[in-house]
Amino acid sequence: MASPLKSWVSVMSSALTWIRPRGFHSTAVCCKNRAARIRVGKGNRPLTYEQAVHPHYIAHRKGWLSQHTSNLAGEDGAADRTVEDVFLRRFMFGTFHSCLADELVIKRRGNMLVVCALLTQKLQANKYYFLIGYTETVLSHFYKCPVKLELQTLEDKTVYKYL
Repeated sequence: MASPLKSWVSVMSSALTWIRPRGFHSTAVCCKNRAARIRVGKGNRPLTYEQAVHPHYIAHRKGWLSQHTSNLAGEDGAADRTVEDVFLRRFMFGTFHSCLADELVIKRRGNMLVVCALLTQKLQANKYYFLIGYTETVLSHFYKCPVKLELQTLEDKTVYKYL
């Protein structure tokens, strides 16, 4: 019993000699929030309301784009909801390609999933009806809960301001 332990210790000690000690790296502190900000241009770039309002104003000037109870204290599944939201946004963007006028709002109400979106009037009405039925059916089978789309159509994308 002692010989296997002794050989294991000798192997581990020889393996640890290959590990180099970690160094200390330091960089200057940058306390500015630069994420999701749109750079100022020549005034010819149209922005929607979601793009124009900076992210630190969420819950003050604009709302959350995903509403669910997983972010409350003691609740599990926040990471799962985030992955589901990313999949849902990509699926909707691919299904209604070049028709989405603004970001999607995803609401989870009990067992029901409600997706709110603004669409531009680039397709005929019967094609929109088919895509709505297709999306609700596929997502209902995928998530195993009822999915409802609340859509509004606009003639053009709404421009909040130009940067």
